[in-house]
Amino acid sequence: MPVLYFRPDAFGLPAAALAIAAPRRAASRMRQTLARAGVLASRAPMAHIHEKIDFTVAVFVVHEKKVLVIHHKKLDKWLPLGGHIELDEDPEQAALRETLEESGLAVELIGERPPTTGPGTRALIGPRFLDIHRISETHEHIGMIYFARVKAGHATLAREEHHDIRWCTDAELDALDPPMSDAVKWYCRAALKEL
Repeated sequence: MPVLYFRPDAFGLPAAALAIAAPRRAASRMRQTLARAGVLASRAPMAHIHEKIDFTVAVFVVHEKKVLVIHHKKLDKWLPLGGHIELDEDPEQAALRETLEESGLAVELIGERPPTTGPGTRALIGPRFLDIHRISETHEHIGMIYFARVKAGHATLAREEHHDIRWCTDAELDALDPPMSDAVKWYCRAALKEL
């Protein structure tokens, strides 16, 4: 179950952080409401769940022939929206959650959902691409790369995590500072071409 961390002063509570455990959907709705109200400070960073490999999502959102990218504070890199898949969610849920948390946008993931949902099985939209990338000498991430379109909302900066959020045309990708990696740029351009 997710744990939410609040600014104690928002409710006049003692300096110790208040932690509330709730079912995933309720926690997600609560997190969105509190973030909009400016009460949610930040979640504790997602711990690596395995010492060697973790699973992550990356979401390349395209709108009006531009792709959305963020300048990540900790990594000092231009990246897509995304992050770790939490233990209580599937990759599709993680992609939608990370996009909403990091940009304020509700999106539609692009892809085919096979007609195989039935008792005990829920078909998922598969990622457009997969990769594996090294995080440290002993740790890697398997990245599930999704393309998406905007359903609702306006892109807003998640100030705790990012220096900047920006819609970029194909040409503008080359002018980003610091320069975007060739791999991320390739996925941006593939999303722009496809959507």
